[in-house]
Amino acid sequence: MNSVRIKKFTAAFLIGAFAISLPMSTGEGRIHDPKIKAISSSDLRHGDKANTNSRYSGYNYGALRNDYRSNPSYPDNIDVPQTISIADTSIIGTPIASQEQCVEYLLRNNPNPKITVSPEEIVAYYYEEAGREGIRPDVAFAQALKETGFFRYGGDVVPEQNNFCGLGTTGGGVRGGYFPTAQIGVRAHIQHLLAYTSTRRPVTPLVDPRYDIVRKAYGTRTLSNWSDLNGRWAVPGHYYGQEILNMFHAIINIRA
Repeated sequence: MNSVRIKKFTAAFLIGAFAISLPMSTGEGRIHDPKIKAISSSDLRHGDKANTNSRYSGYNYGALRNDYRSNPSYPDNIDVPQTISIADTSIIGTPIASQEQCVEYLLRNNPNPKITVSPEEIVAYYYEEAGREGIRPDVAFAQALKETGFFRYGGDVVPEQNNFCGLGTTGGGVRGGYFPTAQIGVRAHIQHLLAYTSTRRPVTPLVDPRYDIVRKAYGTRTLSNWSDLNGRWAVPGHYYGQEILNMFHAIINIRA
């Protein structure tokens, strides 16, 4: 092999090796916490919404369409520490960014998001559902933007699933959880965050099909900060939490 061919072969090898090492652009298809048993492909039939709803989740979503306030047994409020600094990295807390800032940040990055409701509605759902559980809604929304690529999708999850956090995806075409409405999808996302951060049961009826799996794995242990999700919510996810917080900081800088 002459020197020219050797150089071409070496260049091609290096380019190929670099391409293989590139990280995924969004959170879709990445396995959640490696300490927790993954859903098998037999439990998730690709693209089969009816079977996925019944076999994977096992929940009667139709019974959850009524507003939670119709049930007087739910507590009116939860004692949640107020978030006063943008440097605070806690998962539990109150919002700093406004809903208008969240909407504007989304639309600046993707004027045509692939969601089943309007941008204003999806943001309102995050503030409503996260507010009930004491999760910071503005940062949780930033996580949804990261996981869905600003609701462009393009990975294993499709918009019709109303799955905004890669819940149940394990790669290789496994789509993960399907939820009947955008609000139920947001609720599942928030409940999954709660599973990692608190031993308290959700205020609303359980819709996260992996909530009990996480709680059983962690027992009395909980996570406190967004960076604690590194290597847990997504794998390898070395800077997963930091990337979410960077997006949150970008939201804060929006003048809506």
